[in-house]
Amino acid sequence: MSTFPPVLRPLGFALLLSGHALATAAATPPPEPAVGRPVRVVSLSFKSATLERVAAIVDAEGAKGADLVVLPEAWRGNDVLETLSGPTISALSALARTHHCYVVCPIYRQAGAHRLNSSVLVDRTGAAAAVYDKVYPYWNEFDLVPPALPGQGDVQVYDADFGRIGFATCYDAKFPEVFQRLRDRGAEIVVWASAYSGFTELQAFALLHHYYIVTSTLTGDSIAYDITGALLSDERGPGDVTVSRITLDMDRMIYHYNFNLEKRALLLAAHPADVAVDVEMPREEWFVLKARRPGVSARGLGREYGLEELRAYQDRSRVGVDARRGFSFSQAYGGYPGQTSPGGGRPTVRGGAAASGTVEAPAP
Repeated sequence: MSTFPPVLRPLGFALLLSGHALATAAATPPPEPAVGRPVRVVSLSFKSATLERVAAIVDAEGAKGADLVVLPEAWRGNDVLETLSGPTISALSALARTHHCYVVCPIYRQAGAHRLNSSVLVDRTGAAAAVYDKVYPYWNEFDLVPPALPGQGDVQVYDADFGRIGFATCYDAKFPEVFQRLRDRGAEIVVWASAYSGFTELQAFALLHHYYIVTSTLTGDSIAYDITGALLSDERGPGDVTVSRITLDMDRMIYHYNFNLEKRALLLAAHPADVAVDVEMPREEWFVLKARRPGVSARGLGREYGLEELRAYQDRSRVGVDARRGFSFSQAYGGYPGQTSPGGGRPTVRGGAAASGTVEAPAP
């Protein structure tokens, strides 16, 4: 029988639980310090599942320590049209808040007389922190009632506490400009929610732009690609929902051989226990550095020794070569069919390109 008076019994019970929790915590050794900057990602892929079923899985994975849970494109179905305060985002927001994790939940979102195919990022507090509206809906989405409206804004890249998350959806994979913009805006991991698998076309984007890509699909398979383009994970579960778990080290960084090899040698000689070459790619002339022990940042030591990351090297080279050319190649000749170049058109050639090769830059 309880020794607490009736009014204090709830408080006393809570104190007993608290004391038990403290004793358990004292008896349990602390977790090992992390090496690098690990992010625990869980991708759920399935042909169909109820909100209750998905919420139960997110609840379980959040309790296990997931940092980021991602769900497939418009997984509630074509007939479910909601706002950010609707039941789907509300349910997953509560779970994100409870387990202090991020959740990417794609929905068909109400937009006046139209719908938007939206990937909603719920942050660790349960707030809808970012919304990406699919730039390139597939053709049959225009036949839905109400019809889909193509995204009107830029790609979204969100600064999470572990790195920069970008978003793309399904048919976007057919349009390289979407993935170039994600690279330009500094995405470190791209979440691709889809109705189909994507596979090698996504691998090409990971290879070219040096970010991780994680998929969540309505086909039942979940795939992850490395910053080198290598296939990290390709899973299709035996049941109704594939639960794919992968840990990504956001501290790993990719470099070109150019202007870096001597600096790398100095870094590795001075810090053999701290940093290692994780991947050597001699044909591409790239390499990846990773930390070897807790408390060390391979990126930080790379900067300390003057190593230039591959993206930064590409950007600097583009600007430097354009300066010698006298105009921006990307602005003059870049872009895709149907686009007007930002620089106002292609340069004109005086006397013919074959005659002198003298080129006038587009007017500013």
